[in-house]
Amino acid sequence: MTDGSTQAAAMTQEVLAHLPPAALDERMGIEIVEATHERVVGRMPVEGNTQPFGLLHGGASCVLAESVGSIAANIHGAPTHYAVGIEISCSHHSGARSGHVTATATPLKAGRQLATYQIAITDDAGSSVATARLSCLLRPRPAAEAPTSATGR
Repeated sequence: MTDGSTQAAAMTQEVLAHLPPAALDERMGIEIVEATHERVVGRMPVEGNTQPFGLLHGGASCVLAESVGSIAANIHGAPTHYAVGIEISCSHHSGARSGHVTATATPLKAGRQLATYQIAITDDAGSSVATARLSCLLRPRPAAEAPTSATGR
């Protein structure tokens, strides 16, 4: 890794360490498996997150999408800003009945005040389950709450 990418990785880990615990993510079994400036990947079990017919609940897909997209936006805004979701849309392509679904958030536009992410959700076979788009407003973080940069400044 170059010095710049080492600093970015350290900053990402610091941002993740300062995010408040997400009780809903824990309840749904969401785990973050990768988090960088380029993408955030999370996974969630289908079991326990289904609708009455045994398919993955569409709302569960939205929760997973907003979780990974919000983390991505918080990484982008750090250390001076934090992200709040302001809009999410989700198209459901196929159902999942078992295993896990994986969501990958990548930036469509990461600006100074607004960050928008595309989130692809796939099943264990790699088939598309849903596609979401999340927009987050970047709000200034009070100086007392801002994590320090990777260089300690």
